[in-house]
Formats: sequence, C-alpha cells, structure tokens
Amino acid sequence: MLISPMLHQGGFERVCVTTARLMEPYFDVTIVIFNSANIAYDVEGLNIIDIHMGVQKGKVKKILNIIRRSMKVRALKRKMKPHIAYSFGPSANMVNVFSKTGKEKVWLGLRNYTDVEERVKIRIFTRLADLMICCSKTIEKELESKFGFHKTATLYNLYDVSAIREQAMAKEPDLPWGEFDSQGRKIRCMVSMGRDDDMKGFWHMIKVFYLIHEKRPEARLILMGAGSFAHYRKLAEEMGIAGAVFFAGMQREPYQYLKKGEIYLLTSLNEGFPNALVEGMALGLAPVSVNCMTGPAEILLEDGDASFLKQQEKEGKIPVIYGEYGILVPVMEKERNLDPGHILPEETNMADIVLDLLSNDEKLKKYQRAAADRARKFTFESYVEQFLKLGDAEHA
Repeated sequence: MLISPMLHQGGFERVCVTTARLMEPYFDVTIVIFNSANIAYDVEGLNIIDIHMGVQKGKVKKILNIIRRSMKVRALKRKMKPHIAYSFGPSANMVNVFSKTGKEKVWLGLRNYTDVEERVKIRIFTRLADLMICCSKTIEKELESKFGFHKTATLYNLYDVSAIREQAMAKEPDLPWGEFDSQGRKIRCMVSMGRDDDMKGFWHMIKVFYLIHEKRPEARLILMGAGSFAHYRKLAEEMGIAGAVFFAGMQREPYQYLKKGEIYLLTSLNEGFPNALVEGMALGLAPVSVNCMTGPAEILLEDGDASFLKQQEKEGKIPVIYGEYGILVPVMEKERNLDPGHILPEETNMADIVLDLLSNDEKLKKYQRAAADRARKFTFESYVEQFLKLGDAEHA
C-alpha cells in the first residue's frame, strides 16, 4: 500500500506513481490517496483508492481530518492486509502511523529537509515507524544524530533518463521568442522548475537573471511550475526583464521546454532531493545550484561534502565549488524580498558564475556532459534493487 495525499504535480507524487509501476512485478500494489483532484501523472492501469478526504482549513478541522483519514486507512489496511504501507510526505506519514494495525510494516518517506525540523512529528514517527526512508544521506544522518533513530535507509529519487530524452524530443515548445533576438544574437536560455512557493527562492532567481541579462541581453529564462507567480511576474516587470522571462505554468510535458536550456538554475531555500535538477541534468543542462538542505551537494559532488563553501566565506574568498557534476554556491536569505533595488552579494556571485559559463564554451560543455553522465546514476534499476533489499529485510 502506497499512501499519498494527492497525485498532482510534485516530487514525492511522481516517486509514488513510479514506485507503483516498478513494484507491480513484485507486489500487489494499491495507491491510497486523500483526494483525486488534479491528477497530473499517468495512472492508467494502477489500482487507486480515493478516500475523498481533501484538505481542511483551520487547526481543529485539520486535526479531525487526520483522525478521520487514519480511521478510513486503518479499515482499508485491515481489509487488504498489506505487508508494507509506505507513505509519502508529512500528512500521509501521520495517517500511516496513526492507522497502524500491527500487522503491516510502516514505512515513512521523508521527502524534504523541513520534515526533520518538525521535531514533535519526528518523535511520533520514531516511536511508531518500522522504517524511515530518506531521499538523501543528510536527512538519514540527521535522524540518527538528533533523534537516535537507526531504522533508516536512503533511497534516492529515480529517473528514466531514456524516457525523459524521448519525451523531450517528441515535441517543440511554444516559446515567445525565436532562435535569435532582435539584434541577431543567438538566444541563450536558462531554465528552472518548481511550484510558486517561497521555499523555491524565485525572487533570488529573478534578480540573478536580471544581472545576467544586463550583460548578456540575449539571455532568456524559462520558469515552469504550478501557481500564479504573480510576485515574480511583477518583479520581472519592475526590473525591465519581463520580455526575457517566460512563465510557462504547470506543464504535463515539461521536458520539451527543459531541453531548450543550456543551464539549469536552482535557488531553493530547502529541498529533499530536487527532481527537476536531475531531470535538467538528464537533458544535458549544466547545473548551477545553491547548496540548500538537502540534495544538491549529494548530486553535484562526488563526496557530497560542501563544507568548503563555508571555509571560503570565512577566508573572504568568492564562495563557489566547481564540483565534478555541477557548480554549487551558498544558499541565500530565506525572507522573500521583492525590492528590485536590493541585490545581495550571493545573487551577484551566482550571476557571475553563470556569465562565466556563457562566455566559456569549453567549461559549459564539460559540465553539460558531466551532468548528463551523473543523471544515469539515479536509475530505475538501482531503485528497484535497493527497494527489494529493504522489503526482504522486513520479511526476514
């Protein structure tokens, strides 16, 4: 039994659906969701149960909703008798532990570093979970060091690189610009994907791109994801770059847009394991990312150790790590700042690194090749092998 609140566009929802597909040869798989609205993934042929208990507003209603969901899922567990109940995300994890019957193994998926910061929830999870599956080694280490919980494992998110490339080539995107700008210069495109959420730090990205566009007017930015992006549309207008930024919205077929980029930008304040970053790498985009918790360092550096950034800052040097598979810069301020005149040194630093890549074709191509090679590490085969080992261990 896989448990997810919804199956709309998002990282852990994608992992849930893909896990269901991959485990069908080995398990009788059922996905339990709380609300079937806005399903963004191909779920044809999958066994899905919608318990019709969507989001409630207000603290009391939220608590009652958790109780009702848990009662419903417990009844399903008693009826279906699953060997494993694996949940994705904080709300599904709460329901999974509170619906525990004692007959099934309860696996909780921690998909973001912020999950570990909710100490009350984690204390509950450590008492009731049989296994906590983390999407990064850093999250796993935090559970062990801060909570003394050792029934953990890391399963990196999974990707079908060949399918991503096939989908990217199947269509051409509808972009508001052509191959060249009005001065005959070849368009140079950056891309990023993520929902309209402060956690993605998109105000930093708009400002970084403004600095890039100032020196390279042929530069363009494609931003994809669910939400209005109203704050960032306004900021782009105020900074005079509205015509160079395309807000593509939520795309069911994002790879056709992604392939148009040369560089993938990530400015998130927190992540778990940034799917879109790896998807961009699979299509050969050179990654320039902040060193947020968690994921980027483990993806872009062979040893996953980004402590050198802090050392550089202490020594007054330009903080940057030119990793084996991409470039890391420090994470930026967490408070949203939409003042177009307020540019941080970290934003300038990131823009300078991108400008250097745009002017150094050899370095750019090197990172594009390295990124594409790295994406192959996160394959379906590796995920299935690790998942089945965990399942065997639970049955032993």
